[in-house]
Amino acid sequence: MGKHALLIEDEPNITEAIRFILARDGWQVSIHGDGADAVDVVARIAPDIVILDVMLPGRSGYEILDELRAGAATRDLPVLMLTARGQERDRRRAEDAGASRFMTKPFSNSEVLAAMREMVGP
Repeated sequence: MGKHALLIEDEPNITEAIRFILARDGWQVSIHGDGADAVDVVARIAPDIVILDVMLPGRSGYEILDELRAGAATRDLPVLMLTARGQERDRRRAEDAGASRFMTKPFSNSEVLAAMREMVGP
């Protein structure tokens, strides 16, 4: 099987769309919908990349990213941040926290795949 992506997203429609896009491209996709224990899930699964929503129940994507960047094992893990809010301050916050890429919803299938391939490889 291909590369392994962990999608941390609580919106079912977006989860299913991204899962479909990536699976069709050969990715193994794991899904998690709660921010409270997301860092533990990342540690347990050890994905090649994390797709992380900003607004999650339990804990924000920014807080999760801060913790991932503070950990030795996850410091360099590629993280694609997704948000419905595309204001400049949101983009800056994601960059400051160490997001590898930042994408606003709605996004195109080709944008997601291009970002994933750029961060992890084909």
